[in-house]
Amino acid sequence: MESAKKYDISIAATTQYIADQSDEAKDRFVFSYTITIRNSGTLPAQLISRHWIITDSRNQVQEVRGLGVVGAQPLIKPGEKFEYTSGTALATPVGTMSGSYQMVAEDGTQFDAPIPEFTLSVPRVLH
Repeated sequence: MESAKKYDISIAATTQYIADQSDEAKDRFVFSYTITIRNSGTLPAQLISRHWIITDSRNQVQEVRGLGVVGAQPLIKPGEKFEYTSGTALATPVGTMSGSYQMVAEDGTQFDAPIPEFTLSVPRVLH
């Protein structure tokens, strides 16, 4: 139970459809997403890398792995948050994203911070 309190990262996402970068006639639907990463643990933790699973409504899966986020490997202190905005394109008007961030705590412990699944949707497509 003690270790859960040391390494407690929560992640929330908001999304937006980017109509002016999309081309629905060519099955290109562009979305931005803003991620808020909050350290509720007791130790500072650095985001080292990311793993995204992006799925469109045809169940086409794209996996993305890479160092950091938007060119940064932020160190997030207890009680602080890091926020960034990025984007993705889908071949369908609806899809989902989920994954994890690979973190390293100040004590050297490596752990994954799961990214809960969130939906990407063109407005008025889902009810």
